[in-house]
Amino acid sequence: MPGIDKSLTFHPLNIAVLTISDTRSLESDASGALLAESLKTAGHHLADRQIVRDDIPAIRHRVGLWAEDAGVDVILTTGGTGFMERDLTPEAVRPLLDKEMDGFAILFHLASRQTVGISTLQSRALAGQIGTTFLFCLPGSPGACRDGWDAILALELDSRHRPCSLAGVIPRLMHLCA
Repeated sequence: MPGIDKSLTFHPLNIAVLTISDTRSLESDASGALLAESLKTAGHHLADRQIVRDDIPAIRHRVGLWAEDAGVDVILTTGGTGFMERDLTPEAVRPLLDKEMDGFAILFHLASRQTVGISTLQSRALAGQIGTTFLFCLPGSPGACRDGWDAILALELDSRHRPCSLAGVIPRLMHLCA
């Protein structure tokens, strides 16, 4: 049966949180704060937390730096996944991806549909891998971030999840899914 096997050892991941917004500051960033608090509550390490404007070069630069940093296993972004003119996150990060994780968007929309109904269509949630770093792009609302964390990421980033988790694909933890 899939789920968390509490008899196994939890291996914390190093997770960076990036908010993409032209209007938010660290003080007003409820979505980034929710993700940071959720990952810390789960036992992971907050590697860094920053805000960049809705600008393709700025987004690529920050994501690229973290993807090259051996101290970052996972990058979570919030914002810029909608259909407004300044929503550029997918366009910014897609060229950086070595592999795209189609299933994430599917699972995100299934979870989101439970809370916002058909309005989930307004999100272009995206995930993939840059080298050995996983990237998950969530919408900018706290509710969407909660849906993504609670329904998907909390489980899939937990090394105790069976039959396996993405933690077991991170080079220092590959032995977990052997």
